[in-house]
Amino acid sequence: MTRPNPPLTPGMREVLARMARSRRPALHKVSPVEARALYVAGAEVLDLPRAPLARVEDLLVPTVPGVHCPARLYAPSHERLPVLLYLHGGGFVIGGLETHDSLCRQLALRSGAAVLALDYRLAPEHKFPAAVDDSCAALGWLLREGASLGLDTRRVAIGGDSAGGTLAAVTAIHARDVGWPLALQLLITPGTTAHADTPSHLSFATGHLLEAEMIGWFFDHYIDVAHRTDWRFAPLLADDLEGVAPACFSLAECDPLVDEGLAYADRLRLAGVPVELELFRGVTHDFIKLGRVVPEALKAQSALAASLRAALF
Repeated sequence: MTRPNPPLTPGMREVLARMARSRRPALHKVSPVEARALYVAGAEVLDLPRAPLARVEDLLVPTVPGVHCPARLYAPSHERLPVLLYLHGGGFVIGGLETHDSLCRQLALRSGAAVLALDYRLAPEHKFPAAVDDSCAALGWLLREGASLGLDTRRVAIGGDSAGGTLAAVTAIHARDVGWPLALQLLITPGTTAHADTPSHLSFATGHLLEAEMIGWFFDHYIDVAHRTDWRFAPLLADDLEGVAPACFSLAECDPLVDEGLAYADRLRLAGVPVELELFRGVTHDFIKLGRVVPEALKAQSALAASLRAALF
């Protein structure tokens, strides 16, 4: 007998009802260019207002030869601060600096650290492993050049949500392999498996914001099926996780990705990696960006900021 799904919180139900009333086309029913515009238009409607900060600066970060990715630096003061490299969500196809501006401001404001958000290259124009290459190269650049921005590069963390959480996990493995010091990896509802085949993908395939058809659309645009067992796409398949940076997870109970987030946390623990994990009940994927309506978003932001403070200060 199939076990019923856990109930959604009142705030989460209200979000889904608002989305249904809006009659906006589903992202996976339009082109990637149209989906990006729709996501930008709606991404911060239910997020907190953009908090004022002492420093908000746009810049370009060199990644692979010939490529400079836009980035945005957030800092709550002009002191020499430790820094979080933040990688946005959006299924490797949508999302960017504008869709995650409020969240990055909150992480900087609440933690006291600087946040550098990276606008890595998106699929299908730039398929796997372009986003991985940009993320890893950006971390290397930050460690080498961050001091010129007034940042303390002795204290660096990496983080992201959804696809950005995947990229953060992968970049943390790369950092271990090349000897780059990382204080923390901040993983918000990350994807870690190759084929979207865990029980939670079945349980939450429809009606819970991130739907199975949308996941398939993201995957098909980003990566060929033959490459999906590459650990740089599915970090749960990495051979060895020993020695990667300590991890802080923020997971949503009613999320197709929740099982793979839990599984990755278990793999890290088995490898001797310190892990903090909080599972937020009754909320869906992307809840972290719904702070106007979903109280769990504010709790998660505060918890993530506390972990950053503990790791970086």
